[in-house]
Amino acid sequence: MPLFSNRLVMAATLRQPRRPAKPLELLSKPSSQNRNHKNAKRFNFGEASVDTRDTSYFRRPIPLAVILLITVVVHGPLLFYQLPIRGSYDANFHIFMASHYARHWFDPWNEKWFAGFSQTTYPPLGHQWIAMFSYMTGLNLAYLLVQFIGILLLPVAMFRFARLWVNARAASYAALLSVFLATVVFLVYSAGQLSTTVSAPLWLLALPYLYEWLRWGRVRALLKGLVLALVAASVHHVTLLFGAVLFALPVLWLAWMDRRGDGDFATPTVLSRAAVFAVLSAVGIGLVLLPYWISIFQHPIEQVPIPHASRSNFLLSKVLTMEYFIVPYGAMIIALPFIFFRGMSVSRLRPLLLFFWIAFIFGMGGTTPIPRWVLGRAFEILTFERFTLMASLLALPILGLLVDEFIERFRTKGAVAVGLAAAATFCFTMSWMYYSPFKKLSSMDVDSVVNFLNRDGHDKYRYITLGFGNALPKVSTYANAGSVDGEYNSARLLPEMTQYGSAQLTSAKFFGRAGMDSLRAMLNHANRYGLKYLFVHDPYYNPLLWFAGWREVEVYDGGQIHVWSKEDVPPARKIESDAMPAPWEGLLWGILPMGCSILAILLALLIPDRGRALELVPPATAPAGAVYAREAR
Repeated sequence: MPLFSNRLVMAATLRQPRRPAKPLELLSKPSSQNRNHKNAKRFNFGEASVDTRDTSYFRRPIPLAVILLITVVVHGPLLFYQLPIRGSYDANFHIFMASHYARHWFDPWNEKWFAGFSQTTYPPLGHQWIAMFSYMTGLNLAYLLVQFIGILLLPVAMFRFARLWVNARAASYAALLSVFLATVVFLVYSAGQLSTTVSAPLWLLALPYLYEWLRWGRVRALLKGLVLALVAASVHHVTLLFGAVLFALPVLWLAWMDRRGDGDFATPTVLSRAAVFAVLSAVGIGLVLLPYWISIFQHPIEQVPIPHASRSNFLLSKVLTMEYFIVPYGAMIIALPFIFFRGMSVSRLRPLLLFFWIAFIFGMGGTTPIPRWVLGRAFEILTFERFTLMASLLALPILGLLVDEFIERFRTKGAVAVGLAAAATFCFTMSWMYYSPFKKLSSMDVDSVVNFLNRDGHDKYRYITLGFGNALPKVSTYANAGSVDGEYNSARLLPEMTQYGSAQLTSAKFFGRAGMDSLRAMLNHANRYGLKYLFVHDPYYNPLLWFAGWREVEVYDGGQIHVWSKEDVPPARKIESDAMPAPWEGLLWGILPMGCSILAILLALLIPDRGRALELVPPATAPAGAVYAREAR
């Protein structure tokens, strides 16, 4: 009898008219509860009940701990084998800058390049953390540790940033994709831009606090956002400067939209709070980086512009198209139509799309005239890979939404396809390091050069390397002698280098006549600078040296490195410069940036975020219209 009654109840239930399929817009709306509960239904068949709750992993956000574990698995072995140090352009530069702080924390004047230059011309925090860790691990491992921290911060920051725009599951996909992001792989393992890849996630971490302050006026959020902004500026000021426009303005726009949706007076409230944040940030950054502003005011960058490939028209060169467009974007290029169509059709995503488009255009360098029109002379100073990174980060929330919908429809097949695309992008970018015609010499063995300079009083004189490329900072890190050359173009003041439009003397031949004229001028003034030794790794320069009166004295590494000398050169003397920072500037430089980072860590530990402070529930991220679900589950 109970069995018979159960069947009657089931039959009555199944005879009820079917509900029409819900529009996709409604299906994409996350509720304030867990999304897994949204599709939960319970049918009672007499004494029994059947729970049809969908517990599939594809319907849940990926836990942040899992994403961080994947980050460790993907990037950990590459960092363990020191790939950024062996194969990137700028890793040796950052290690060199950090080595000075390890020896002279409160004295930013460095005698090893350009016959003396001030390290207050470059924000110090990333290098200071390397110096701090180097006391325990050595310089190379310390560099890799700081870079690893930046890589780990990125998915955390991306999840929090994406959560402003899309639901939790799409935000988790955006965070996961940031682990395989081609631009990050390119900047970490090929370009070696430690400061950019550490500063960007720090600024992303500040943006949700900015939103919280703008919309709800929470003082705790204001404090945390300000401190993180100061830390990001202390790592790399240029990233924060352009990030303030490309990331903060969309967040300001979003906070205004959401506050207006709350029925409040949005415009005066949001703008006044934005002004408070901007003024406090400007004052804080001005104080923390005060020695930098003093150095820039005293010696603005007025040297002859130096060519850089990222400012070129990519359409005129297949190699540049690969290097600065296809490789840094990877499979994201395929998703560009979706990013534009979805960004245009959903009002909440339009601020993100607009500033993605601006960053995308700037990332194309000289392909369009817009960056030159907007930036003026600054166009000849900046490099434009950072804009490609910013464009990729701005696109990730929308891309996470695409992955969410793709996996929602195709389940396992969709997840496998997305995983293969991400892995292929990562592997392709890594492989380009081998096939790229832009070869690096960062792994070059320079021990013989360092040993020569550190014995028999050779460190009383200055030196130049020729044909060493980006191995020059490795020599400077471990040699006691100073050089008139160097890799940081913005800090040099010697007229032999600033008046010719050439970068490093060690790579003079790649800058054509300007490079060779600069080298010739420096050789003519060898006695003035105490320049006695030349280390040559490229026979291209031999004729010039012979005619300039230099003679070969020793050969190392099986004939790969030749030492040239000039007999009548007096010992190098200290060259006085008004660019030398005052002692109080050294104290500020050694205390404030590091103090801000320690304060940020303490705030994170002692004042944790409230559990649901940032549990945002954005409106639907599907385009409006009569679009219906293609299948019912």
